Amino acid sequence: MAEENVAEQVKAKIPGGMNKFMVIWIGQVVSLLGSGLTSFALGIWVLQKTGSVTNFTLIAVVAGLPGILASPLVGALVDRWDRRWVMVFADVGAGIGTLVIALLLWTGSLEVWHIYIVVAFNSLFGTFQWPAYVASITLLVPKEQFGRVNGMLQFGQAGTTIAAPALAGLLIVTIKLWGVLLIDFATFLFAVVALLLIRIPRPEVSAAGKEAKGSLFKESAFGWTYIKARPGLMGLLIYFAGINLVTSMCGIAIVPMVLRLSSAIEAGTVLSSIGVGMLLGSIYMTITGGPKRKIHGVLGFGMLFSLFIFLTGLTASVVMVAIAALLWHANIPIINSCSQAIWQRKVEPDLQGRVFAIRRMIAQFTVPLGDFSAGPLSDYVFEPLMAKEGPLADNVGRVIGSGPGRGIGLMLIFFAIWPLLTAIWGYLNPRVRNVEAELPDAISDEGPGGEQS
Repeated sequence: MAEENVAEQVKAKIPGGMNKFMVIWIGQVVSLLGSGLTSFALGIWVLQKTGSVTNFTLIAVVAGLPGILASPLVGALVDRWDRRWVMVFADVGAGIGTLVIALLLWTGSLEVWHIYIVVAFNSLFGTFQWPAYVASITLLVPKEQFGRVNGMLQFGQAGTTIAAPALAGLLIVTIKLWGVLLIDFATFLFAVVALLLIRIPRPEVSAAGKEAKGSLFKESAFGWTYIKARPGLMGLLIYFAGINLVTSMCGIAIVPMVLRLSSAIEAGTVLSSIGVGMLLGSIYMTITGGPKRKIHGVLGFGMLFSLFIFLTGLTASVVMVAIAALLWHANIPIINSCSQAIWQRKVEPDLQGRVFAIRRMIAQFTVPLGDFSAGPLSDYVFEPLMAKEGPLADNVGRVIGSGPGRGIGLMLIFFAIWPLLTAIWGYLNPRVRNVEAELPDAISDEGPGGEQS
């Protein structure tokens, strides 16, 4: 091991790693809020300019697909490079993209296709950001705190979900869209300054890391090879691919269901309850760290997740839908944080960039499928079944009601069984159930992430 690498390892043991993480976290939360403001504001601008829902939803498509496709190569690069500078690069790149949109808008030159291009590039920068950010946790924070720290990450996302739309709406009226974009650019700069204030130690090269050395394509493929050789981690990946399909399909259908039952005001209330639910789940993880055996947090709360999706579809009362949706989404930060803690413990720090990138790509490839299939399924299958004179109105309709919106309710009930079945499968699969015991921790108490603060 080179002398400078030894020095970095010594620094990894110096108290204060949790403080360093807090500096990064504050910067990223501020940046996340700025990105949330811009995302909401740009969506409103596109809707007002074109009047097209298709153009609006296309923003989500170009924001997701480039990052998913580029994940394997990006993950390998994250492992090759200094993770602090990767995050700086990602924040600067995304900030420049936002500034370009602001300048185009200010000069009156902004077109919808400009937004698509910048959003696609920002998606790529975000693909660098996420694995570098998550992999840095294991180099700074004691492994016993992984559950709490991942709860903090979820807390930032939940807070943005609640605050960004309302704040963006107010800012659009007062300082217009280009002002919102400049605020977003300033939040990127804030995140960069926070990163420059701290240092993240480089991980020691592990035996598996030495085996993975080679060309960029070989190192990219190694993430998949690594997961495939560990059935417990592969089982978790399959579980999340399935649960993400249902989450995206049912999650995107909530607002249309409420709109058909009531009004836009009630739909906004339900969206707010979703954000509150995610915030409560994040607070639970931040305070407690979750179950001692994190697999129970993944599978056990996955069962509760299934129950609350079922209850969301069961009722035609907007109040009950809001409560059920709140409880449904409160489970998501718990499931995600517990899963993240398992992966952080079991994957060597010098491999986490490429492994986490492959993991995210596979777990999320079902999300676009869910987003796209929800509309046709509700409009052409479930809503006709539950129409006032529909085939199921006189039987199932007696229980959950019939008419507009109740077909989507039936769709939620129908798909709610899937997370339950996959959680049961996880408990019956000994490799998944015992993943924490069977796979040794890749991080020792004294090594990266073992510092106390």
